[in-house]
Amino acid sequence: MANTYGKVSGTFEEIDNAYGKVSGTWQEADEIYGKVSGVWKLVFAAFQAGSIQTLSSGSGTFSVPQGANAVHIQASVGGGGGSIKGADYDKAGGESSGAGGGSGAFVSDKVFSVTQGETLTYAIGGGGAANNSGNQFNLSASGGTSTTLSGSTAGAIFTLGAGGGSSGTGGAVKGPLRSNSAGSAGSASISGTAITSGTFRDSDGSTKNVTTLTSGPVGSFNQSGNGASGQNLGNCGGDNCRIGGSTGAASYSGNVAGGAGGSSSGSGTNGASGTRGSGGGGGAAQVNIGRTSGGSGGSGEIQYRFLRVQ
Repeated sequence: MANTYGKVSGTFEEIDNAYGKVSGTWQEADEIYGKVSGVWKLVFAAFQAGSIQTLSSGSGTFSVPQGANAVHIQASVGGGGGSIKGADYDKAGGESSGAGGGSGAFVSDKVFSVTQGETLTYAIGGGGAANNSGNQFNLSASGGTSTTLSGSTAGAIFTLGAGGGSSGTGGAVKGPLRSNSAGSAGSASISGTAITSGTFRDSDGSTKNVTTLTSGPVGSFNQSGNGASGQNLGNCGGDNCRIGGSTGAASYSGNVAGGAGGSSSGSGTNGASGTRGSGGGGGAAQVNIGRTSGGSGGSGEIQYRFLRVQ
């Protein structure tokens, strides 16, 4: 369908909204038809928001549809950091927990100005890999990678930094105990023009205020921020003490849990991997098999749809 124009003060301008009188009352038109070569054809349709689309990996482009002037980011986050396994020793006077990975920076229910027809370019951050290599005393897990969105007209919209991987260094089988460091928090850089007021036509045809957009992970409108650092339980005291793995950092301002730390009970359990940009959980130490493994960080994402905000 071609764009529709009408004369305003003698100048043709593109029609965004159209009104007509129904029983003496002005009402907004959903559709306008005109005769083309004797056949009625749709020449105007008010823009209506569609369903949420999810990008969960990779990179690429997509276009802003005709009639849209805003993109609603329901959820987006950078990749979470990975974790490491626990460490057990021979008469060193303690055992080591695997520290948790950090979480990525986030956006939740934020609306950005865009231009119809422009190209948006995205990259989805990956979760950082765990490090459960043979050397339990000097190892570092991988950090995640950033999630980004930019427009050919809007320029950079946001860069959501990734959570860092945890590490454990400086230990030896007979001591000293390992120095453990949790994964760092990802940092948010928000460059796009945020829309914080106005109305739009939702997918059910109703008109709503943008401030009602609260379905994202944080549960309130216009939210963004940095990630969080992972937990670091450090070392327990006393030879053959048992210590659980540290928890990975939660993402989306604490609303998506990080990977659970491994259990030190019996044969133990491995640290769990993060989800949706949260950090991986660390491994436990001095279980029946010595130690357990850490988990990977959760991948990033972008969940979006287009709006026309008036």
